[in-house]
Amino acid sequence: MRRHLLLPLILCFVTISTFAQEKTNQDPKPIGWKDIPSWKSISPNSVELSPDGKWLAYILSPVEGDGELLLQKAGDPESKKRYPIGSSSNPSISFSDDGRWIAFKESPKDKEKKANEKSKGKPLGEKLILIDLLMDKKTVIEKVSSFSFNGKSSTHLAINLGKEGANGDAKGSDLLMVHLASGKRQNIGNVLEFGFNKPGSHLAYTIDAENKSGNGLYLLNISTGNTQVLESDTATYRSLSWTEKGDAFALLKLVKDKKYKQDHGKVIGVKNLANPQITVYDPKKDSLDFPKEYTISPNRKPLWTEDLTRLMYGVHRLELAKKEEEKKSEAKDTLALSEDKKIALIKSDTTIKSVADLQKAIAKMDSIKSKPMVSKDDPTKPDMTIWHWQDSRLQSRQQVLENQDKNYSLWALYDLASAKNLILQDSSLKDLNILPKHNFALGEDLQAYELDINLDGQNYRDFYVVDLKTGERKAIFEKFYLPNYASYPRSSPDGTQLLFGKDGHFYSYDLKTGMQSNLTENIAVTFVDTEDDHNVVKPLVSPLGWSADSKYVLLRDGWDIWQVPLSPKEKAINLTQNGRREKIRYQSRFVLDPEEKGIDLSKAQYLRMYGERTKKSGIVRLEAGKSKLLAGTKSLIWEDANINRLSKAKSADVYLFSKETFTLPTEFYVTDAALSNPKITTENAPEASKFKWSSGVRLIDYVTDKGDSLQGALYLPAGYEEGKKYPTLIYYYEKLSQNLHSYSNPGFSGTGWNPNVYTSNGYAVFVPDIVYELDDPGMSAVWCVLPAVKEAIKTGIVDETNIGIHGHSWGGYQTSFLITQTDMFKAAAAGAPLTNMVSMYDLIYWNSGGGNMSIFEASQGRFKGAPWENWDSYLRNSPVYHVKNVNTPLLMLHNDKDGAVDFTQGIEYYNALRRLKKPVILIQYKGENHGLAKLENRKDYSVRMMEFFDFHLKGAVLPNWMEKGIERLKLESHLEDRAF
Repeated sequence: MRRHLLLPLILCFVTISTFAQEKTNQDPKPIGWKDIPSWKSISPNSVELSPDGKWLAYILSPVEGDGELLLQKAGDPESKKRYPIGSSSNPSISFSDDGRWIAFKESPKDKEKKANEKSKGKPLGEKLILIDLLMDKKTVIEKVSSFSFNGKSSTHLAINLGKEGANGDAKGSDLLMVHLASGKRQNIGNVLEFGFNKPGSHLAYTIDAENKSGNGLYLLNISTGNTQVLESDTATYRSLSWTEKGDAFALLKLVKDKKYKQDHGKVIGVKNLANPQITVYDPKKDSLDFPKEYTISPNRKPLWTEDLTRLMYGVHRLELAKKEEEKKSEAKDTLALSEDKKIALIKSDTTIKSVADLQKAIAKMDSIKSKPMVSKDDPTKPDMTIWHWQDSRLQSRQQVLENQDKNYSLWALYDLASAKNLILQDSSLKDLNILPKHNFALGEDLQAYELDINLDGQNYRDFYVVDLKTGERKAIFEKFYLPNYASYPRSSPDGTQLLFGKDGHFYSYDLKTGMQSNLTENIAVTFVDTEDDHNVVKPLVSPLGWSADSKYVLLRDGWDIWQVPLSPKEKAINLTQNGRREKIRYQSRFVLDPEEKGIDLSKAQYLRMYGERTKKSGIVRLEAGKSKLLAGTKSLIWEDANINRLSKAKSADVYLFSKETFTLPTEFYVTDAALSNPKITTENAPEASKFKWSSGVRLIDYVTDKGDSLQGALYLPAGYEEGKKYPTLIYYYEKLSQNLHSYSNPGFSGTGWNPNVYTSNGYAVFVPDIVYELDDPGMSAVWCVLPAVKEAIKTGIVDETNIGIHGHSWGGYQTSFLITQTDMFKAAAAGAPLTNMVSMYDLIYWNSGGGNMSIFEASQGRFKGAPWENWDSYLRNSPVYHVKNVNTPLLMLHNDKDGAVDFTQGIEYYNALRRLKKPVILIQYKGENHGLAKLENRKDYSVRMMEFFDFHLKGAVLPNWMEKGIERLKLESHLEDRAF
């Protein structure tokens, strides 16, 4: 009886234990770094509607591993199908124009790629997946390089198959033409380049075969299947370029010329596709208009002018080939002499007693490499560089731009009617921008100012207009000041007007008459960006652009958007009306037609709006009148979220937009033109529910020590309890509060920072804004950050005894400076920090090759002049000169190949702190640049930075690498133990 009573009790206990275990397994847990490699998320740029609006495709990929393409009916997430795409960071996806077909690539799997890298095997091929959306039929094609549907026709798919093995000197590979309806395939061999015209009626392609046999230009009529050989020669045909309408195309023909290093170039133009009219311009046959020391360049694609009367192309100077005959002769003499020496040595070798000994002696001599003879007339050249004070560009900058300079070409054109070549540029006008409609070009020259630009950062240009029919050049602006890009002259869609900024106003310039008009002088607001705190004069707010009819420009004043007419008979209209009054910024316009030429004011326009103080965002619509937009916005979405990425199906009124918050991953919604009843269509971060997330966000208002009213975002830790204080990390980079509702996808960043991972692990995260006073970039951080943190502490959320700070690059500088001015912070992590503003000023920004001085004086540095003109400011704002004040433990990340902030900046600060026996650890990853690129390094530093803060702010166990460092001889095993 006792036994029977015990059995139910035991079963009950097992059931309760099992339930408790299941509940424990289901409870969300903090996001760990080892959870992140398998973390799947949507690649936002991969989300695409089919042109007919019926289908939606997007990529879901893990941080490390294999991704998948999700395909579904746009309004029906339940119809979702999944297709593996392997390991690819940027997979190719394309819908056919009629929306019936989708094609995408499937890459090799992550494990296959890694195994292949270890074995140093040949590159692995990619597959093409073609899906008939109407019939739900899948076709797989192996070893694909690229692919393209035939435009509007949507009847064929051209697939460039990867080249396998050597085929002599042939550069072409197989092109597979697939007839979509029937599935029939045609293989065209040795195709180098191909391209459909926009209507999809024709395919132009070039052949590059072994020994150039059959090389030429071919035109395939898609509907008839007929192929015409338009040109054939022992030459290379490349750089195919269709006109936008698809009624003509141009390309280059390159012929070997032993006399020169470069090929001899010719340009080919083809129009009248039904009965092709072919124009070949050969500069060798033009002794009158084409200089003999030049040829047509392969480095610029040729193009037709819009009216099909002229061909445009690049030309560059020829360079004589080096004489090889003398070198070959010298090599033969050296070889003969070497053989004579061998025979003499063998004859004098008394140890050779047998044939076997002789063979060994010969083998030994063959293994010895003889030194090449150097002629007295051909001495060895030194490997060196001459840095001259009058160089307009630093030698390091010239080195970075060396290939660009080598490949530089001048614009030229060939007029078919007059059969004349016209070179449009020379060395005095290196930059030329061809304007719409191909009647004019805008030339710019900075040679007179280039040295000063690279010294003090103040940008000037001389601008010219070039008539593309006569080649006549006319100066229009001399020593034109560019405080920022907003002032840069930009053309109207009809190519007859320029919009430019000068002295705090916007002007128009008529290219035909030379007349200019001040467009904003009678508008009662300023278009100067008054919040730009760099050392430049009257920087303007970037304009939205020209109207499609070239009669209006849409300008932003920082709050509202204005419709400004070119005609003095009309008045400017404030389209949005309430921006400045209600502190709403109308930031940008959503471009719903990628092929638009200017803003079509006869159609409704969608704008993104953002609440400067509320951090709300949304979308409004401006309604269209007959020829211009009507004043007044219609609010379609306005939420405490980040609303963005509005797009439209190409040929249907189906719209798509994204929405996210700090705690809700980016999702996409399908809707109509009114953005009503949006339906969520994506499923981002499918594992998110297994983990803990921030409990929300608070917006903190504060006043800086200089009286500026700013804001900061305070992100609550997961599981936040009212009245409980939490360890807090402060992160900053100039102004970031606008990202209050931005989602941060868990991952391994190049800086080790990820706010969602930290809040998931029990930290509060505070992100305050910083604004700057000139000559005080470091003190500005003190004046902004300390009042912000004090205000955040008042919320009762921040544990004032456990606050850490972190920033990278400019934020790293703020970190390294802040700890010299306060002991408020218990720990600090600085990534790639500037630490000595005096020495940094004269160093080189190696990624660009330019000097730092222009950055310091006119860009982020915000200094007025050089150190020797402003010693107090530079010393006052340099962390290294206040190093004795540091009491905060510091973790630094600085890499030896940092091309932005020189590695010596980290070393200076580290050594100064070490000299004073201050607690500092410097982490250096070999060969890495300004941020970490290699996944294994990003993983490692992410873990170490959190371990650093966990110890100082949470009292976690002190890791061995933090306690006493790691000896070099033990480093390898230390890294092996930590790798994951």
